[in-house]
Amino acid sequence: MIRGLPWLVLILGALTLGLAPFTPQPHLFEKIQMLTNGELSRGIDVFDLFLHGMFPLLLIVKAAVTFIPVDEDSKEDI
Repeated sequence: MIRGLPWLVLILGALTLGLAPFTPQPHLFEKIQMLTNGELSRGIDVFDLFLHGMFPLLLIVKAAVTFIPVDEDSKEDI
């Protein structure tokens, strides 16, 4: 399923939604900082982290699935 997602869509989504707003600090970085400080408690903040982090996360997963080799003999049929 992840292999079917186009690279261009994921890259553009990660650059635009993942880094929006560009100034003074992207929401994703702000929410990650709140998470590490233990301040991410409101529902809207958790949703905002999910919203701004989805495209970068999907891009990382697609890159891992695409570029990390898997031994064909050890694959299980799912």
